[in-house]
Amino acid sequence: MLSWEQSVEWLRSSVEPQHKALVKACYFDDPLDEALNRYFNSLEWSLLSNMLPDSKGVALDVGAGRGICSYALAKSGWAVFSLEPDPSTLVGSGAINFIKNEFSLDISVLPDYSESVSLPDSSLDLVFCRQALHHSNNLFDALTEFYRLLKPGGFLIAAREHVISSPQDLQQFLDRHPLHYLYGGENAYTLKTYKSAFLNAGFKSLKLFPPYSTPINYFPTEESTINEALLLPFQKILGKRLPRKLFLSSNPLSSRLNTLLRSVANQFIHTPGRLYTFTAVKPFAQS
Repeated sequence: MLSWEQSVEWLRSSVEPQHKALVKACYFDDPLDEALNRYFNSLEWSLLSNMLPDSKGVALDVGAGRGICSYALAKSGWAVFSLEPDPSTLVGSGAINFIKNEFSLDISVLPDYSESVSLPDSSLDLVFCRQALHHSNNLFDALTEFYRLLKPGGFLIAAREHVISSPQDLQQFLDRHPLHYLYGGENAYTLKTYKSAFLNAGFKSLKLFPPYSTPINYFPTEESTINEALLLPFQKILGKRLPRKLFLSSNPLSSRLNTLLRSVANQFIHTPGRLYTFTAVKPFAQS
């Protein structure tokens, strides 16, 4: 098996068009400052930042990687702890420290794992996970630790987490993942497992955002591409024009029908490894 850094290096060196596109989609490309600003100006970050608390405080960026989200959080006014045990200058703390020094941002690297973070109880206002929660060594222990770290009223967001319908689907997802066979570090859980882990830790106000409910889950795929894919079964029966008129026209009825279409797709399209986003709150102590 290769290390994560070696796997990303392999991906970056590939001449295959799909690999080049994946490098850019994952923000593994250089120069790093261009990748940072592309994420900061992306639709995904715009939507995520709108979900975060209005008052900025102290945030933990879990599985920070090369620092894309740490940069976005710090540039938005958060004091950031970047949780990243990998020292790599490409996909780890080496890259984050470069960002910190190059842009004079309020970022501190913690070389810890999710299950044991060297910060005091109730020291955080935000725990931010982007494609990181499913990599925890123990999902239940990680969420229990995040609960400990958050202040009462603190907010947790876990964006773009891999979901499977049953444990039997896991291998199908792993076989299809473009890098798992190189480094062996991918994982996915059922919705039931995610929910149980959040509730077991003590979180409240748990919200789930299914795959087609927000571009956070499918960015950088264009909205038009998603629409065309969802309309394909209707177009096979009704032709191309009528489904587009029904679901994509600029009128209130079409908008409602498109929302309904996405809701149905979320219910019936169960691709192993599909992406969900979760938000939850640590409640205030009840008197």
